[in-house]
Amino acid sequence: MTKTPNARRVERHRDRLRAQGMRPIQIWVPDTRHPSFAEEAQRQGQLVGASYDDAELDFWERIAEEDLADAWR
Repeated sequence: MTKTPNARRVERHRDRLRAQGMRPIQIWVPDTRHPSFAEEAQRQGQLVGASYDDAELDFWERIAEEDLADAWR
């Protein structure tokens, strides 16, 4: 079976990366477009939120606000 020019180019690129000590991996991540994603994210967020008391949540909210403020400076 003859490789297409594109397949040969991809193979050479991968060979160069391997020569640099790299290796390919495949990862699976949640599909944010899936209809159930938002509902599941909200459910998990509520579980996490329920595990903290108000003082802890206030602390983390302040940290997040400070980090965001610093990011825009």
